[in-house]
Amino acid sequence: MKRLLKILIAGLLALFLLAAAVLAWYLHGKRPQRDAELRLAGLSAAVGVRWDEAGVPHIEARSEADLYRALGYLHAQDRLFQMEMLRRLSRGELAEVLGPKLVDTDRLFRTLGIRAYADAYAAREFANADTPAKRALLAYLDGINQYQATRPAPLEFDLLGIPKRPFTPADTVSVAGYLAYSFAAAFRTEPALSELRDKLGADYLKIFDLAWHPDGVVRRDLRPGDWQDLGRLARLSQDALEAAGQPLFEGSNAWAVSGSRTASGRALLAGDPHIQFSVPAVWYEAHLKAPGFELYGHYQALNPMALLGHNQAFGWSLTMFQNDDLDLIAEKLNPANANEVWYQGRWVALQTREEQIAVKGAAPVRLALRRSPHGPIVNDALAGAAGRTPIAMWWAFAETENPVLQAFYELNRADTLDKARAAAAKVHAPGLNIVWANAAGDIGWWAAAKLPLRPAGVDPSFILDGASAESDKLGFAPFERNPQEENPARGYIVSANHQPAGSEPVPGYYNLWDRAERLDSVLRDPAIKWATANSKALQLDVESGYSRRILRPLLAALRQAARNDEDRLLIEELIAWNGRYTIEQRAPVLFQQLHYELARAAMADELGEAWFDNLRRTRALDHALPRLMADAASPWWDKRGTPQVETQAEIVAEAWARTIDHLRQSFGAEPKDWTWGRAHTLTHGHPLGQQAPLDKIFNVGPFAAPGSHEMPNNLAARLGPAPWTVVYGPSTRRIIDFAAPGQALGINPVGQSGVWGDPHYADQAERHVSGQYRQQYLDEADVAAHTRSRLQLRP
Repeated sequence: MKRLLKILIAGLLALFLLAAAVLAWYLHGKRPQRDAELRLAGLSAAVGVRWDEAGVPHIEARSEADLYRALGYLHAQDRLFQMEMLRRLSRGELAEVLGPKLVDTDRLFRTLGIRAYADAYAAREFANADTPAKRALLAYLDGINQYQATRPAPLEFDLLGIPKRPFTPADTVSVAGYLAYSFAAAFRTEPALSELRDKLGADYLKIFDLAWHPDGVVRRDLRPGDWQDLGRLARLSQDALEAAGQPLFEGSNAWAVSGSRTASGRALLAGDPHIQFSVPAVWYEAHLKAPGFELYGHYQALNPMALLGHNQAFGWSLTMFQNDDLDLIAEKLNPANANEVWYQGRWVALQTREEQIAVKGAAPVRLALRRSPHGPIVNDALAGAAGRTPIAMWWAFAETENPVLQAFYELNRADTLDKARAAAAKVHAPGLNIVWANAAGDIGWWAAAKLPLRPAGVDPSFILDGASAESDKLGFAPFERNPQEENPARGYIVSANHQPAGSEPVPGYYNLWDRAERLDSVLRDPAIKWATANSKALQLDVESGYSRRILRPLLAALRQAARNDEDRLLIEELIAWNGRYTIEQRAPVLFQQLHYELARAAMADELGEAWFDNLRRTRALDHALPRLMADAASPWWDKRGTPQVETQAEIVAEAWARTIDHLRQSFGAEPKDWTWGRAHTLTHGHPLGQQAPLDKIFNVGPFAAPGSHEMPNNLAARLGPAPWTVVYGPSTRRIIDFAAPGQALGINPVGQSGVWGDPHYADQAERHVSGQYRQQYLDEADVAAHTRSRLQLRP
């Protein structure tokens, strides 16, 4: 019996070891090849690739076509699943591999018309590859497709049963549409502000700094079902993106300093675009070199043009312009014909197209999608819509020529102000701030976008009336009128998503000015000579004046709210707090929870929980809350449904009590345990890591995270109750001193590779959250010294 038992155990152990060996063999076959010689059809000559210790490829080719074909192949090695998911998200094809829960997301993106627009754009623009930019894209996509056709599918393809199919220019355009849409705060903000205005009235708008502008806004009453649909649309706009596990673009910092203000005497460039964290990270780094061209670039899936980059001569960074380039328009239906709307003095028929969504494990979903002269009817995205009013979406991305591929091809080579300005003028949508510097000492900034001209008096913060001429566009402003600066006398430029100064205000959903003010307050100090070290300190700065703006008007009410000695100690600690968010501090935890409780206590009763939830996802609330705290007489402080009129002091006391109760429930009875590093954490989420137990396998984190919302180290969580999960932040941090551009610094939030089990899957994550950097090798001597493996691609 004992002998039989031993045999059984030995057999089970052998099976376990065999299974482990098979699994290891299977996973090893999925990993990128970084030390080999491979064939790549279409090359005119061999391409050499050297990999550094961070997994960044340094690619050298004899022609641009070979360079971009190799880039596509290598990018696919590390990020093919990311490419596939972004393609499917933007084209409304996720349910085919993820099942019925993604139908709503697919329906939204089909309704937006990104797929139809991309197909038409690609068919028109790529009928002939008549420019170097187009040829570069086709070579890059060929490299991706050759990798996909010849190498094992990624692990996620096997788990989800994703079929392989070639990538096309239409896929690249579709992903560009998704990126543009993720910037479009109007989709989430205009319904919330319009509902607030029509339900509560002008007195409640004061804290949003929005006057009641009757021109161009919906004059007729929308019905309860229409408002229900608009609320669902606002939530779907956010939830759909999050459900797909793909990054949203949120903000950014960038600054350029002229040589008169730097220690080296040469220009310095710093930038950190703020994007939702994910696995893999949004940027793929690669150093490209061919005769007449060299660039260390940061690339996004399915795009061969670096959106961030530098070389020995110049470099640039991006921030989001945040201009309002999307209008929601309520159409007037013909009572006698539900397929017609009133447009420019006559009834016009809606266009209709049919599409079908394939659904894994379920029957296909058929869609009938409508379009008015203003744009697609976006409430067709809702299954079982309750309202009858068609809401159209006018969107600059779909209404302009938008040669963005050509724009970035030129920007990748723009070594003078004139070239950079000309490239920026070709970016029509989404709106971008391009911050640029060169080794010759020039610095520049251009707000790059086609800015729509609206009739006088029209406020696009609200839903517009499609039956009125005010909903139409009068054209676009010429690029020369866009906000921009070149070599300003003060010696520096800063861009942080704030509303740009200028004689012509540009409508938009700009971020709080506190972050820009914090950066500017340091940069404008003439005693500081800028270099790499103090630039790092500024990128990692965790101080903001926003908390002081919230708390300053409430000091007396807060002190009155204390119920016992412990409360009094905590309140005095909060009042004395310097507004810094370091992981060991307790005051940030007190403030963040109080901040949420104040907003909810003041506003949720007027708006209802659903609309309050919509509003707290918008930047409009960030701007409104300091004004609300400063106005003790605001009608927001009075609670609906009570006979008495509540005061600001009473609401503050209620919010403080709820703050302490919630923190005790969340982190224990001892306030010493309420530290920011415990309450505020960062986890990089993989699309498959949204449910247990796959979260433990694919996600990276959690890490205690310093910083917070709208400060230079913008590791931001949504306004809500503790604990707080960081949603977005620096998607890379870069610092380039043009006295030594080969010693530029950067960091990736997770790692270069999206292949689970690869050494570069998460090797930078802890360094990123703790504020460390690594060198981005550009000089030949550094590339050679840090080469860890070599790959040769041959024709």
